[in-house]
Amino acid sequence: MATVKNGEGKKRSNLAGRNFILILGGARSGKSRFAQQIAENQGGKVLFVATGQALDDEMALRITEHKRKRPQNWRTLEIAIGVGQELEQQVADADIVLLDCLTLLVSNIILDTMKAFKVGSPGGTDFAEAERHVTSELEGLNICINKHNGIFIIVSNEVGLGLVPDNKLGRVYRDLLGRANQFLAQYADEVYFMVSGIPVKIKG
Repeated sequence: MATVKNGEGKKRSNLAGRNFILILGGARSGKSRFAQQIAENQGGKVLFVATGQALDDEMALRITEHKRKRPQNWRTLEIAIGVGQELEQQVADADIVLLDCLTLLVSNIILDTMKAFKVGSPGGTDFAEAERHVTSELEGLNICINKHNGIFIIVSNEVGLGLVPDNKLGRVYRDLLGRANQFLAQYADEVYFMVSGIPVKIKG
């Protein structure tokens, strides 16, 4: 297994064998940087899976900045939905898969299944339908992780520590992402929670 101490990834002598690492934390807690650090220090071929979509100028700038910070020799796949199925076809000889992030993946699914949602419309949110789609996505992703003979790193936000959102869509998103994090955490070999750039190991 990949081991990390005080935020520094230590090189792994043997990349063989499945190892699933989940990294959680709040916004700007250092999740992506820590995940990238682990991947860089393993010494194998890295496949970066980006779930963000450039839906506006601000997001486009964020994506550009993330690309700039990634090593040039990493292969990148941009997948908005259906990550597990797509990855099974394209993982190829990657030793390490880094998915950043589950937060946007769940958001993509909710928006895709709730195109009719309107703020203030009591019947606009179909929670059960969104939950079915998120569950299906997670199951497909878990199958892919189990088939991958290497390191699989997933980054996700913890959004349940603040105030309860004041709108239904926000609450649906918070609940579904929280459940998604719980689902993956139970299968992960290692789970880290980021606090002000410091990784705290909570499983493994």
